[in-house]
Amino acid sequence: MSLGGERFGSRDVYNRNAASMPGFLVCKNRIETMGIFSTIMSKIFGHAEAAPASGATAAPAAAPQATTASSPAAPSAPVDVEAVLTDLASKNGQNLNWRQSIVDLLKLLGLDSSLQSRKELAQELHYTGSTDDTATMNVWLIKQVMQKLAENGGKVPEELKH
Repeated sequence: MSLGGERFGSRDVYNRNAASMPGFLVCKNRIETMGIFSTIMSKIFGHAEAAPASGATAAPAAAPQATTASSPAAPSAPVDVEAVLTDLASKNGQNLNWRQSIVDLLKLLGLDSSLQSRKELAQELHYTGSTDDTATMNVWLIKQVMQKLAENGGKVPEELKH
């Protein structure tokens, strides 16, 4: 596979151009496909890092850390997930109910909200119900995503986790 004119495999060196490729996690020595939850987390936590609170100075970039698709790196400080998503929603022209709808959350983050994508997310998060019962699956997914964000360093209000 070629990326940015350089040939790489799973063990080749870091390629700067890969950072802009959605669905890929750039590690020190390789590029790995990210899971859907990792992409959700990256979008939310990355947005928080890109817009630090006023008066705060950005810390110098730390050395790259190896991260796997199954366990994305948690932020160094808790990320206010509700504030980040509210900010994104205020800048979005659509009226999205991201607090209760996994479809709207995915749309808000600019991700694929198709049924196939949601079924993949359900499998990734170990959903044991029927993926043919999409209403039940969708309710479970939004709660599970919020719970997992909290477990990985996000500050999520209790009412969004249950």
